[in-house]
Amino acid sequence: MEKIKIIKEPTIEKPFIVLYKPKGLPSAPLTSDAKENALFQAMSLYPGIKNVSGKKDIEYGLLHRLDTATDGLLVIATTQEAYDFINEEQKQNRFIKYYKALCIKDINDENNLEGFPDVKPQLIKNRIIAKSFFRSYGPGNKEVRPVIESSGKSALKKVGKMKEYTTEISILNQFENKILVECKISEGFRHQVRCHLAWSGYPIIGDKLYNSDKKNAEEQLRFSATKIEFEYPKGDLNSYEITFTWT
Repeated sequence: MEKIKIIKEPTIEKPFIVLYKPKGLPSAPLTSDAKENALFQAMSLYPGIKNVSGKKDIEYGLLHRLDTATDGLLVIATTQEAYDFINEEQKQNRFIKYYKALCIKDINDENNLEGFPDVKPQLIKNRIIAKSFFRSYGPGNKEVRPVIESSGKSALKKVGKMKEYTTEISILNQFENKILVECKISEGFRHQVRCHLAWSGYPIIGDKLYNSDKKNAEEQLRFSATKIEFEYPKGDLNSYEITFTWT
């Protein structure tokens, strides 16, 4: 089983952990006795996490998640006060997450996945602002799809919560048909960045769910959560960053 790496240990002044989660390791358990996840590994090192009441009983001080296929930074509170404060920062869109991805520029719309809106987000001066609601999609609802006002009544009815999510996409570099991008979000939805990139015409290399290119099947997912910013305590900006782990 892949192991987490501690980026920042908890202190009295800043009682939270920042850790690196490797690809293939779930962020959180699905059942109370599950051990193969980043949270369990963190609790083995810092048992105080178990004293924190979080979004779910079995998630304790875990403040957010990463997809199992995605590697990168996670934050876990070790006191209730820290959890409540940082969680409120999330609700106020002041908990900022950055991702880097290597994508294919889908010039000819070859990423012919179904269920996406006909209207794509526009690239303006190397920047895209993708905004949408989301609905579950596909067998077992393993995927999601963006939904916008013009999607129609059928798609809009499938939106669980009428909340709009935004992904800011910046083009960092381009070589041949490959594009290196950085994405910025505050409050996130499941698969949000991966789905918004595919919708925008930039499916991530190695993404088994949102890149339909058959040549892509054996590739490693070129997607990492590389930076996180939030205040704790009030007025003190905490910023942590790693380099992505793929080339």
